[in-house]
Amino acid sequence: MLDSNLPHPVESSHWHPVAALADMQAQPLAVQLLDQSLVLWRDEAGDVHAWADQCPHRGARLSLGRVCAGRLECPYHGWQFAPSGQCVHVPALPDFVPPKGHAARVFAVQVWCELVWVCLEPGLPDGLAVQALPQFEAEADDRLRKLNCGPYDVATSAPRIVENFLDMAHFGFVHEGWLGARDTPEIPDYQVEPTPTGLVASGCKAWQPQSNLHSTRGALVEYRYEVSGPYTAVLTKVPEAGSTAVQGWRESIALFICPMGPERSRVWFRLAVADFATDAAQLQAFQHTIFTQDQPVLESQRPACLPLDVRAEAHTAADKASAAYRRFLRDAGILFGTC
Repeated sequence: MLDSNLPHPVESSHWHPVAALADMQAQPLAVQLLDQSLVLWRDEAGDVHAWADQCPHRGARLSLGRVCAGRLECPYHGWQFAPSGQCVHVPALPDFVPPKGHAARVFAVQVWCELVWVCLEPGLPDGLAVQALPQFEAEADDRLRKLNCGPYDVATSAPRIVENFLDMAHFGFVHEGWLGARDTPEIPDYQVEPTPTGLVASGCKAWQPQSNLHSTRGALVEYRYEVSGPYTAVLTKVPEAGSTAVQGWRESIALFICPMGPERSRVWFRLAVADFATDAAQLQAFQHTIFTQDQPVLESQRPACLPLDVRAEAHTAADKASAAYRRFLRDAGILFGTC
């Protein structure tokens, strides 16, 4: 059951990415999620833990402390906490046995797609949450190579970033010469279906001068989008045959967003591509080019939070995936990053 006392009860029931697993080193790592400060750390077994970044003794940031002998030590008075969150040692009172209430606030955590995911719903054991982890079907396909891009810290709301991800009409202007061209801006009609986790948009097509790293000519590219959570989406794209140097090219790109604040987001992309030969940095560089074209436009939008009132911004038939996404957020009661 959701805790109605949480600042953002619906959003707190979902899993959110907060850090790359590769960034988890020997010492604690401070992160932000839904306006809450968290500390991530690893115990002696290598297991990752996510706690409130606040010592229960005098409120110091635990992320300023250190990990020693499989415990997280507070930087202020040296209190040491076991992986369960329970305080097990108070240096000022060596013989003192800390009671149950002397404990850090512990949150459920999972590692998936080389990212650390956290659910803020209280009282949940690791691996459980009210909502399931977002799906990324390409992750299980051994014929596709997986790698992450990011993170990117973006000064806008997570819903604005998802909506941009679903929007094809900006290709010829923001991504001119890459994913679109000004002289072919038309977006043919496509289909949108609501799902329990968001929506699916299929039959989406756009003419693109360079749809991927291996494009040899402009091509008509077919897209399929799926929103699998409030701040998570996946696209698959298939260019017409003969338009790439890699035979049978196909790819999926997942968008994973950490809503740090209502207007502050951290973004990762998870690529799944039919290419095991190209240097990873080249594949990541293509995605980097595309998103850094998007970023200044995203950060310019006002309001930074996504309006859910249909009267707040103008819409056309080309925006029906965006409109469906907004309806999903409204019906799901998502308030963080919306207005």
